[in-house]
Amino acid sequence: MPSLNKQPSPIAYSCYTTSTREGEQFIPDYVFSYQVSGTMIMNDGNKAYIFKPGDVRLGRRNRLMKFNKLPPEGGEFKSFSVHFDQPFLREFSMEAGYKAEKQVNGNAVIALEPHPLYKNYFDSLPPYMQLNGEDDSALVTLKLREAVLLLLKVNPGMKDILFDFSEPGKIDLEAFMNKNFHFNVDLNRFAYLTGRSLATFKRDFEKLFHLTPSRWLQQRRLQEAYYLIKEKGKTPSDIYLDLGFEDLSHFSFAFKKQFGAAPTKI
Repeated sequence: MPSLNKQPSPIAYSCYTTSTREGEQFIPDYVFSYQVSGTMIMNDGNKAYIFKPGDVRLGRRNRLMKFNKLPPEGGEFKSFSVHFDQPFLREFSMEAGYKAEKQVNGNAVIALEPHPLYKNYFDSLPPYMQLNGEDDSALVTLKLREAVLLLLKVNPGMKDILFDFSEPGKIDLEAFMNKNFHFNVDLNRFAYLTGRSLATFKRDFEKLFHLTPSRWLQQRRLQEAYYLIKEKGKTPSDIYLDLGFEDLSHFSFAFKKQFGAAPTKI
């Protein structure tokens, strides 16, 4: 059963009146979502996914992702999301007898075909926004189980995705880091996604790059920033978030220290 004593709740509602470009996130759980209004743009470093009102999606676990939430002109961005963590899915799998029969690779986000069952399910969620205490855990769990059953009903092959409990295997560290250096997540996440303990990750990293991970990440991000500003005409405010910097002042300070000039002077 999912823990309901932590935030956020397994059932979440998002509402924004202004555009929101959120920092990078590591997605540990499957996320079943419905776009009510506005536009959600998601990017995993390889591909952008755009979702409009009425669209339904399943975000896959153990993925790196960036989010851009855009409200419609004069309106609000609204979406519902239901999170399935691993303890919940393992319990569901044992009780219902579902088991993955093969590994299914593919996109970090699966666009689901619209279906009346999905629409009716998400329309029923608003009252559950108030349920987040231990006394309500059974009700919330029933709602999560309903969502999984709907996904399996509409798309039986979903069992090979939802009930695949394998962990990331050891992969090519250099290729992974050069692809994902712009994600602002801690080293534990990078280590996990490359199939290594933190100690092994650091050891392999320094052997490969001859720098500590933190130092290499900053240098790699700054090199990309220099290229984008000088060759592509980008402004610092356009790129600092996309390159994994938390704020503009930190980016400008690091850039000047690295290249001897402020990014606005390049």
